Amino acid sequence: MSPVRDSALNRTRRSAELSALGDGGVVDLVVIGGGITGTGIALDAASRGLRVVLAEKHDLAFGTSRWSSKLVHGGLRYLASGNIGIARRSAVERGILMMRTAPHLVNAMPQLVPLLPAMGRPARALVRTGFLAGDGLRRLAGTPASVLPRSRRVGAGEAVDLAPTVRRDGLDGAFLAYDGQLIDDARLVTAVARTAAQHGAIILTQANAAGVQGDSVTLTDALTGQAMTLRSRAVVNATGVWAGEVDPTIRLRPSRGTHLVFDAAAFGNPTAALTIPIPGALNRFVFAMPEQLGRVYLGLTDEDAPGPIPDVPEPTPAEVRFLLETVNTALDTALTEGDVRGAYAGLRPLIESAGETADLSRDHAVTESPDGVISVVGGKLTEYRYMAEDVVNQAIARRGLSAGPCRTRDLPLVGAPANPIAAPAASIAMPASLTARYGAEAANVLAVASCDRPTERVADGIDVLRAEFEYAVTHEGALSVEDILDRRTRIGLVAADRERAEAAAAEFV
Repeated sequence: MSPVRDSALNRTRRSAELSALGDGGVVDLVVIGGGITGTGIALDAASRGLRVVLAEKHDLAFGTSRWSSKLVHGGLRYLASGNIGIARRSAVERGILMMRTAPHLVNAMPQLVPLLPAMGRPARALVRTGFLAGDGLRRLAGTPASVLPRSRRVGAGEAVDLAPTVRRDGLDGAFLAYDGQLIDDARLVTAVARTAAQHGAIILTQANAAGVQGDSVTLTDALTGQAMTLRSRAVVNATGVWAGEVDPTIRLRPSRGTHLVFDAAAFGNPTAALTIPIPGALNRFVFAMPEQLGRVYLGLTDEDAPGPIPDVPEPTPAEVRFLLETVNTALDTALTEGDVRGAYAGLRPLIESAGETADLSRDHAVTESPDGVISVVGGKLTEYRYMAEDVVNQAIARRGLSAGPCRTRDLPLVGAPANPIAAPAASIAMPASLTARYGAEAANVLAVASCDRPTERVADGIDVLRAEFEYAVTHEGALSVEDILDRRTRIGLVAADRERAEAAAAEFV
């Protein structure tokens, strides 16, 4: 069992750990990639007592992990396609996150399917059957209705209360079901990385891995240009859509998922995710989801994305039109491109096979290159813990590592009430937004702040405190303005908000 240490990630810790690695020696495991899969592997391995180094070329959650729908899916979609294994695992992993490891980051999100004239009886029966099957998955996973309420039908009045801009002409009530929703996907990655550090893992961002072999990696510090060769008993490639750049034998078929960002007021400040069936498609929906910072995210698409992998994917005009046209089928007043405040796209690292990308398996695979690099590809955010357990089990078996059993099913992340490093008791009432983002650690954000005006917002109309910017640098590993705005707070999803908050972020780096 690993000792519990300080979870803070910052420049001082980074420099000290780089210096210690430069003195030589062999570590047990090097993980390349700082997304949800890589940080999950680092946490699993470190909590078993292994000496772990994670190297990320950019920042935590720089790639696909920050471009999701912020949903912790219960697997209903996979049940409908006949993949019972993924469906059941997804429901189990959702329950683990909501009840044990990250109850502060995952909440029950109501999903409202309006019953409009365009939805015929067969489609209504299919949705209702699907929701009942979702209730069954929840029960099978051991998640009580007190955590995720049962699905039900609601009247037109309640539907309008939950989603005020829903089309009212012919509205015959709605089906209401619940799934898990993250306060933010990048915040989950940061929490996992900090918990890994709490158990002894060395977390290095701005560290480029090259010359990757099964027993060594050359790391270059992007801040200083200094390089070192790090020897390791096992090396895991967890770089997602970039996995083929580390191991050229890997063949992926990325698909692009695009979301649009709106002010919540454009949807009447909803409290439920408006869930609209895609015309002509079976078991596919567009979601308009209420999110933090007074926003609604509308998504998502599923399009082939061949060619070179960009650092930051871009939505296409056709995807923007598709999302607007689909959501407008369920709205009283049509939204236009002028209502869109921002947009983002992410690439799913799907394992190559024939067929439409929407039908490709979301399962993961663990492979080994001719030179001994272990790679994990595919998978989905909800199952990150399960994937990490599988990868570490295989690394232990293939390399003969000495390690304890997996502990992550019951290991609370930083910010969870049961995490062993408790925050000081709050002497003042915590803002709801602060508690939503930091959980039991919220009081610590203010307690350790040394900046001027810590409880002041970073800009008018942006519900983020100056103390949060400072905490991103002193405890969450942010090294740049971009790290603060684009990944620790997500202010950067709206260009106008980014511009107003940029000067405040610059103060802290």
